[in-house]
Amino acid sequence: MSATGSAPPAPTRESTTEPGRGPRAPRLGWRDRALRLDVRLMPYVLISPFFLLFLAFGLFPLLFNGVVAFRTWRLDDPTLDGWAGLANFRRLFGDDAFWNALYNTSGIFILSTVPQLLLALIIASLLNRRLRAQTWFRMGALLPYVTPIVASTLVFKVVFERDHGIANWALSFLGLSSAANPIDWHATKTASWIAIATMVNWKWIGYNALLYLGAMQTVPRDVYEAAALDGASQWRQLWRITVPMIRPVVIFTVVLSTIGGLQLFTEPMLYDLNVQGATGGSGGQWQTVAQLIYKVGWKDLNLGYAAAMSWALFLIILVITLANALLTNRLGGGRK
Repeated sequence: MSATGSAPPAPTRESTTEPGRGPRAPRLGWRDRALRLDVRLMPYVLISPFFLLFLAFGLFPLLFNGVVAFRTWRLDDPTLDGWAGLANFRRLFGDDAFWNALYNTSGIFILSTVPQLLLALIIASLLNRRLRAQTWFRMGALLPYVTPIVASTLVFKVVFERDHGIANWALSFLGLSSAANPIDWHATKTASWIAIATMVNWKWIGYNALLYLGAMQTVPRDVYEAAALDGASQWRQLWRITVPMIRPVVIFTVVLSTIGGLQLFTEPMLYDLNVQGATGGSGGQWQTVAQLIYKVGWKDLNLGYAAAMSWALFLIILVITLANALLTNRLGGGRK
């Protein structure tokens, strides 16, 4: 009893102390523990399907393909089995078909990627201005991307026919060729490269343009107004202001285009349906590395050598992608 005659208050859970120690933390109920567990684990549960699918269909096939690259594995002769070491990779250096396919892939890649990204930048700059029916123009730029690639490739195959194709008709109308001597778009490397690169550019220019347009929307308008007051033209504003300020997106598109361009398969595969075996023309005029891998693995049934080719292509893509990203980053960062 205190001096006033009232009993001291009973200690609560929050104020419970122990001699020589601070206040004890209150015990959590099962609901509080479940809530804390939910907050900690649920983000990992939600993202786990992606990683599980990547492990099953991405990482495991990649590692298994690496094992196959060091083996002798032929489906047409099961007795030819065993470790080959570096024999499959050494064979690449003397394989004329591989170097021809790599040459074709590089040529088509340059003819498609460079004009594709430049035209995408220009189109995005035009779409970034105030235009009538602006939404329709932006939607129209994306239509080639949503078109099925097989359908568009078959249409372009008709466009580049030798005798009745629209391409030769347009060139003869412009005086760049004659009807008596039309261009055979399947006969030479240069002609076939241009035809296939045109298919690739048509499909991906609008997609990259919308990526650039989204990035351009974040550039402050007062920067352009200040440049216009200083007398900078629209072209100069594009290269001196816009490109440096959207540099991360430019690097992203360069990397994406590099990977896609060096893995080109569908367009050259469907360019001539009369040629069997994924040869890329009668003389391999437009055979890409991806086509050659398919031919060696599933036509010649030499899975070990095809796996070595795929790993060689992977390393080539990795080196060129890093080089392009570093070069684009340096060029963009050097603009003032």
